[in-house]
Amino acid sequence: MPRSSLRAGGDLINPTHENPQDTRLRDALRAGSSSTRLEAALAIGTRADPAFVDALVARCAIEPDFFVRDMLTWALTRFPAETTVPRLLQELRSERAQARSQALHTLSKIGDRGAWPAITRSLLHDADDEVARSAWRAAVVLVPEGENRELAEDLAAQLGRGDRDLQRSLSRALVALGDVSEPALRTGLASDDPAVRAHARATEILLRDPDADFDAAVDEAKRIVALGPETAKGTRC
Repeated sequence: MPRSSLRAGGDLINPTHENPQDTRLRDALRAGSSSTRLEAALAIGTRADPAFVDALVARCAIEPDFFVRDMLTWALTRFPAETTVPRLLQELRSERAQARSQALHTLSKIGDRGAWPAITRSLLHDADDEVARSAWRAAVVLVPEGENRELAEDLAAQLGRGDRDLQRSLSRALVALGDVSEPALRTGLASDDPAVRAHARATEILLRDPDADFDAAVDEAKRIVALGPETAKGTRC
């Protein structure tokens, strides 16, 4: 008899021969109290029993609390990659945006480069901002040598996307790739779109000085784009 099974909606049914403590932990993952769910995820991660991997991944897809999601990810990193990675890769095909986003986030924390082929262009350009952001972060961690320049080009193609927070995330991903981002940024600097040019310029500033403040870099970049490099240089105090 299999240890566990799934309902049509993806919720785990308690295994027939599961001991009472395991049953309580599974129930606690679905409790109404976020602190109870947090404690359950901590306990499962501490025990690192592979029988709970499906329950953790399934909860990641629907968990509303950020801190609980973070603990779920921590718990999953406690298992061998060969146990968790295949299950997380399945989630990347989910229609639920949070399932994709959390799976990408967890893959970035596990750091198994064997997952790289699953970080598709579709995920990097996902219409959901959180999924795209998680894909950028995972890609930077997992990209193999020789493919980072192409990744930089793919990321830079999205310069100007979203609000300032999303743009900050994209800039950080490009900066993390290092000097290979420079050609892609030059393409952005030549764009007809002033928002793209400003974002490219701000990222270029951060590439030269990773400790620079992003908001200040954006404001400086917008000023340069509006006035032109030579005029902006002449107006500095």
